[in-house]
Amino acid sequence: MNQIDLSNRVAVITGGAQGFGYSMAERFSDSNATVIIWDKDVDLMESLSLPKNTHTMKVDVTSYKNIEKSANDVLQKFHSIDILVNNAGIAGPSFKSWDYPIDEWQKVIDIDLSGVFYCSKVIVPHMIKANYGRIVNIASIAGKEGNPNAMPYSAAKAGVIALTKSLGKELSDKNISVNCVTPAAAKTKIFDQLSQEHIDYMLSKIPRGRFLKVDELASMVSWLVSEENSYTTAAVFDLSGGRATY
Repeated sequence: MNQIDLSNRVAVITGGAQGFGYSMAERFSDSNATVIIWDKDVDLMESLSLPKNTHTMKVDVTSYKNIEKSANDVLQKFHSIDILVNNAGIAGPSFKSWDYPIDEWQKVIDIDLSGVFYCSKVIVPHMIKANYGRIVNIASIAGKEGNPNAMPYSAAKAGVIALTKSLGKELSDKNISVNCVTPAAAKTKIFDQLSQEHIDYMLSKIPRGRFLKVDELASMVSWLVSEENSYTTAAVFDLSGGRATY
């Protein structure tokens, strides 16, 4: 494993109690960062054997006020937020677009897209003041290609890609990078929300013939959030096992 140096950096990872998020927390900890997991599942966070210098906070990314308070708490205790990974997300149930329940659409958009905006809106001004920051948004290959029977998820992740490009350009004159990753599916608890038909469809589209491993995503993101990434911004990094067509 290549060693990335995140010493003296404070990282916030949303949805960090499991899956991609927890794998990134472990990798950042191994790289000597101070890591704060933001998640709304308190029981899950309490069950974790946390890596060194890793802390947990109950945060609902659909609540702007909750994010404001949580960010201020982090700043008061740790004095900076150098790294933000917007990872929290849900897949939502599988329906044809015209049959998709309105309330389920709203849940997906609120967490997967609005949550990214809220966290960025709160934390970016502190990064501007420090003239340093690294933001990585976890999008999805679905945001590039659009998965059938997953229209809200696909639309939200496409929104995350566009948000990343806009924000990255706005901050391009500062030492702040904003990038996103478009992973193929990985076998995490998000699969519990999906039909077997949808899982089989996703696997059939991956030329490598297997799902992504969570530590493979953590490996890429650990470089993106490091000081070494001093030039790339407003970019999309593919992690789709060859599925992406652009």
